[in-house]
Amino acid sequence: MKVGFIGLGRMGQVMARRLLDAGHEVGVYNRTADKTKPLTDVGGKAMASIKDAANYGAIVFTMLADDAAVLEVVGQAGGLKESLPKGGIHICSGTHSVAAVRKLAAVHGDAGQVLLAAPILGRPEVVASGQAGMLLGGPKDSLDRCRPLFEAIARRSYEAGPEPAGAAAIKIANNFVLGCAIEAMGEGFALVRKYGVAPDILYDVMTEGLLACSAYKIYGKIITEERYLPAGFRAILALKDANLALAAAEAVSVPLPSANVLRDRLIGAIAHGEGEHDWAVIARDQARASGLS
Repeated sequence: MKVGFIGLGRMGQVMARRLLDAGHEVGVYNRTADKTKPLTDVGGKAMASIKDAANYGAIVFTMLADDAAVLEVVGQAGGLKESLPKGGIHICSGTHSVAAVRKLAAVHGDAGQVLLAAPILGRPEVVASGQAGMLLGGPKDSLDRCRPLFEAIARRSYEAGPEPAGAAAIKIANNFVLGCAIEAMGEGFALVRKYGVAPDILYDVMTEGLLACSAYKIYGKIITEERYLPAGFRAILALKDANLALAAAEAVSVPLPSANVLRDRLIGAIAHGEGEHDWAVIARDQARASGLS
């Protein structure tokens, strides 16, 4: 299939590469043009504008950092609203607010276009290895049309229903639960360290017992080794996601007390200059609060 791809950060790079490796024709665009080179070197086609990417195959992915970026790409002069043909499909794969996804769906609907929400479940290295999941929200006929693209990127997809906002809500909830698990681990590691226990012992107890799953293994290892750079998922983006969870919850009157704790830990880490560190760095902020070095 022919498909455009806009947004070539760490996640966008690996997603577009998997599409290319599966034999799809991919037209790549990024505001910083030099980010297209790793993909054009392996068969991607450099696009000069959003309009070119939108018309490369009448299906276009966006993988952008936040609501402001995706709304600009859609709404600006020459953006997706103006450029995507009637019946064209925008596959929005970033983690965005429910409100923004609903707005995008309405904008595309008014223009005779289709929005699909397809956020990724997994860090970039998990996507690169073919082990990631993908959430899918939108009209089933459009999802089916794009199925070969989803299968190229993710090991498994989960359909969230006919409304794109459903996929956004699940992604926000998933990130919220994972963030709380990381925050709780930070508390646990700080507690045992105050009693003179090496953190790797607690790590073994957790990951060889009831908590023997990838979330605790991956992030527990990062915390134990204090290996927060390079970041798989930056703390500054995690703060955005914590705020998305709180906003989504407030809109439907769902209390999320743990989200406030997670948010405060992220703010603490960012205040210490660790916004570009992996979000597991919140364990270091907990350690500081506990009087540990």
